Amino acid sequence: MDDVRIGIRFRALRHRLGWRQEDLAARVGVSQDLISLVERGRLEEVALRNLRRIARELDAEYVCLLRWRGGDLDRLVDEGHARLVGVVTEMLLADDWHVRLEVSYAVYRERGSIDILAWHPQARILLVVEVKSELVAVEETLRQHDEKARIAPRIAAEPLCWRPVAVARLLVLPSRSTQRRQVERHAAVMSAAYPLRGLAARRWLTNPIGSTAGLLFLELERHASARTVVNAKRIRRGHPKAA
Repeated sequence: MDDVRIGIRFRALRHRLGWRQEDLAARVGVSQDLISLVERGRLEEVALRNLRRIARELDAEYVCLLRWRGGDLDRLVDEGHARLVGVVTEMLLADDWHVRLEVSYAVYRERGSIDILAWHPQARILLVVEVKSELVAVEETLRQHDEKARIAPRIAAEPLCWRPVAVARLLVLPSRSTQRRQVERHAAVMSAAYPLRGLAARRWLTNPIGSTAGLLFLELERHASARTVVNAKRIRRGHPKAA
């Protein structure tokens, strides 16, 4: 979609609310001239953070799109994500977790899907796994992971009949320098959000106790044969190396 058409949609959302440009500008905390730039499709002159703030005020979401060779970029990203999901699923099954993939939810205004929802019947612990082939927005990742962990017990109760005594979170990233630098750049926030790392997180998965949160970097190159998971029961069992 080109910038002019996006600008038209911003204007349509404003009109739907019955606001003038200056009304929207005052709510967002920007100038009326900036709102005019957006609605005329001159998005290259507007900071991304302002576009997102304006969209949120209009009860919408501004999403950027990067194109490469038609749909090949989507396939490239999806392949990396699917490989990570496959490796993590193998790991969980080997540690006696029950696994469900791509569990969608719609609770009030919260909608989305959980990459991997796992259940340890002996410990009665529910694990919400967020898999990221790229860690782009740290704050958004933390917010979404917290949201999923909060509503996971309700999702697991029906129809799975999983009733946990504790809920844990696990963030999985590929073991690449870019992702490690991103985590290091936000070290204080990431350490507070995910105190268990590497071997400590793996030990917890083997013997889960209580509610916690962990971060794993997985070296996919060592598991190039990991295949896309369609049915978790078909995944062969194994212990991928965590870093």
